[in-house]
Amino acid sequence: MANFIEITSFHDPRLDAYARLTEAQLAQTPGPKTGLFIAESPKVIARALEAGCRPTSVLVERGNLNGETLEIINRCGNVPVYIGENSVLAQLTGYKLTRGLLCAMERPKLCDPEVIIQTARRIAVLEDVVNPTNLGAIFRSAAALGMDAILLTPGCSDPLYRRSARVSMGTVFQVPWAFWDKPMGYLRELGFKTAAMALKEDTIAIDDVRLQNEPRLAVVLGTEGEGLTAAAIAQCDYTVKIPMQHGVDSLNVAAASAVAFWELRAR
Repeated sequence: MANFIEITSFHDPRLDAYARLTEAQLAQTPGPKTGLFIAESPKVIARALEAGCRPTSVLVERGNLNGETLEIINRCGNVPVYIGENSVLAQLTGYKLTRGLLCAMERPKLCDPEVIIQTARRIAVLEDVVNPTNLGAIFRSAAALGMDAILLTPGCSDPLYRRSARVSMGTVFQVPWAFWDKPMGYLRELGFKTAAMALKEDTIAIDDVRLQNEPRLAVVLGTEGEGLTAAAIAQCDYTVKIPMQHGVDSLNVAAASAVAFWELRAR
């Protein structure tokens, strides 16, 4: 049963996880697991709970203490539920975007990349995608359009950052993912062909039948602005470019991912 606690001051130290700790500080917070993250909105929290993430506390605006919010709180078990008026909680950065509910949760154990792709047919590999909004949008597209897993280079943003998880609509808890520090060419040893999404002339069409017929394919996307590094492209089996019109030279990486995932999905 939830333990409701009234919060009357934004400076209450019990709000530190929500109000004053950075994402990086939360990830390093000592605890029984490997740190904390903040889940925002009922849908994101519900998907985190379904994935086995353990809540440590909940923060809710009094006016939202009903319906779907109460269902989520009841699912969180006997954890502190901090309740406050909007005049207090509105001081939280971005609080008005939360639909009145935040949840601090233990970070799950990191996955082994070779395990999560063991039976996968289609995966995404992200090289240094640093914007949490883009990362969340890529996860949402991956979930909707048939990617079995996502590998991220160490330079990528953390999928559990609050904004990334929210933009993903909680799909960061549904699509298996792991950080990946090996060369792109190593995927060939694991049975994958690799398709680098890049703005180069010597490319094949995104609807090329060779791509569609690959039994196992990794779709490789690069950082915002500069795209994939030359080293990553050189190690891939195919280089693929999305055709553009009206003088547009490229798509945002999140938009490009949706096009690529749809076109290159397993048939």
